[in-house]
Amino acid sequence: MDFIMDFDPFKILKKALKMGGDFADIYMEETINTSIICEENKIEKVISGRDRGLGLRVIFDFKTAYAYTNDLTEKGLLELADVVSKAVKDGKAKEDLSLVKKEIARGFFIKTPSSGVDLLKKVLLVKKANSFARGFDKKIGQVKAVYGDGFRQMAVVNSLGQWLEENRTGILFLVQVVAREGNVVQTGYESIGGVMGLEIFEMNPPEKVAETAAKRAILMLRARKASGGKMPVVLSSEAGGTMIHEAVGHGLEADLAQQGLSVYSGKVGAKIASPLITVIDDATIPYKRGSFFFDDEGSLGQKTILVENGVLKNYMYDRLSAMKDGCKSTGNGRRGSYHHRPIPRMTNTMIAPGKSSPDEIIKSLEKGLFVKKMGGGQVNTVNGDFVFEVTEGYLIEKGKIGEPVRGATLTGSGPEILKNIDMVGFDLGFGIGTCGKDAQGVPVSDAQPTLRIPEIVVGGEVK
Repeated sequence: MDFIMDFDPFKILKKALKMGGDFADIYMEETINTSIICEENKIEKVISGRDRGLGLRVIFDFKTAYAYTNDLTEKGLLELADVVSKAVKDGKAKEDLSLVKKEIARGFFIKTPSSGVDLLKKVLLVKKANSFARGFDKKIGQVKAVYGDGFRQMAVVNSLGQWLEENRTGILFLVQVVAREGNVVQTGYESIGGVMGLEIFEMNPPEKVAETAAKRAILMLRARKASGGKMPVVLSSEAGGTMIHEAVGHGLEADLAQQGLSVYSGKVGAKIASPLITVIDDATIPYKRGSFFFDDEGSLGQKTILVENGVLKNYMYDRLSAMKDGCKSTGNGRRGSYHHRPIPRMTNTMIAPGKSSPDEIIKSLEKGLFVKKMGGGQVNTVNGDFVFEVTEGYLIEKGKIGEPVRGATLTGSGPEILKNIDMVGFDLGFGIGTCGKDAQGVPVSDAQPTLRIPEIVVGGEVK
């Protein structure tokens, strides 16, 4: 489907470059979003909206002038272009611009587009999840079920003569459950999502999502407090990719590396991890939450090997950071909306599978901690130090998964942990999220196989 523009985009770009500049582009989008929240046993919010707007950027001397508007008349856009052009001081106007090639992404096949589903059917999904979770156990006192969908039609036109268009459909569904027994309160959380329509519920009905969250909360109620100290840890492939995303991924975004805000700055070609570790960012995986055909500045989405057998090979680049390093964009220029300029962001980031069986990894430990599910965390990208919450964990005793424990955290240094991982499973599990950076969020997914860390600091009860 072609994006309808009631103006000549190359006329706007030429006006934006009238005072000079190295590159200019237009990002135009129209979005339709629905959000439904069920909380306190009732539908709290139903929000449905449409937005349409445009962002205009000029890159000059490795700097960016950016402005956005929802006034899409040619007169309004020419005025916007005049404002952006004034940020450029060299006074050397660009030559005439013309279309070189127009490309429209083929898109993923969507079986049941959210735009074609009645709102009441979407409300019923959160009601089903809420009802099932509340009836799961009397100890459950709070349930929050959230449904969200979005359709984005986008176009990028730039001063190289490229015109690229893509339609994107996304969905997110999550359930959070709070259970209480005496003075102990525990939370269970589960989410699903991706670049797809409501067919996602064929394999993951709302009751199943609610059950997973409820079971996790109830399980942790009876779990004893985790012991603190240094110990071996096995991260399950089900744990989600929190560690790869936070402790490694952000540090491999080119803008942070160029600013010296990453522990991996200036280390391309250096050994930064165990030879068992390969890290990949891949926007081309069908239907994953971070997937697309073109990024938000028109570069082709691709598979990028960031770390190969422990050696740092590449960073994730957008167009501006690639210009600074004299290389090509890796297709990681992303933005939350037309309100934001593009910056380097992850897509689907993962540690590649290894050769060990998950059972073999667990059996290799006499004693340790098995992390089945990770929660949130924090990382200092400058030095790589991190702390992550464990939302579902178990003791490992004599090579077997034992009783559940609660209240554990993992603390350490990302680079050190990467170097120390000594067993990598042949499985692979994905988690999903919305990544925040520079006040804008983008959909991502993260993945890892089962991993053995021979020693890490586990926060918990010190005896």
